[in-house]
Order: sequence, then structure tokens, then C-alpha cells
Amino acid sequence: MTGDLASELRGETEKWLARADERLSRCRGDERFLINIKAYISDARYFLERGDLIRAFEAVIWAWAWLEIGEELGMIKG
Repeated sequence: MTGDLASELRGETEKWLARADERLSRCRGDERFLINIKAYISDARYFLERGDLIRAFEAVIWAWAWLEIGEELGMIKG
């Protein structure tokens, strides 16, 4: 992965992690959804710290997907 691409991917991952954290902080509801969201956020940080940028980005996107799905189904409210 080139330096520019890696830098861009890191930046996007950090941006979406911050957004997911902020959105999660306002969420209440089904504990199963919240546990999974927190796990994916934790995974994203784990991979980011180790330089595994692709897995970090995938994990944060999964966290965001769980947020969206949970709200759409009415399982969580934010």
C-alpha cells in the first residue's frame, strides 16, 4: 500500500471511528446491538494500532452498519 493511500485510509478510519463513538454515546436500547457495535469499534482500534488499515476500516464500517440497522429496526435509539 502506498504511503498516500495508507494515510488516506488511516484518516478515513479515524474519522468514522470518531463519528461512530459520538453516535454510540447517544444510543440506548437493545444491549445485544450495543455490545456488537462496541466490539466492532474496539476491533477497529485494535487493527488501527497495529497498522492493519484494511481490517480497521472494515471493522468501523461494520460498527456503523450495526448502528444504522439497529436504529432502522427500532432496536436502538440515538
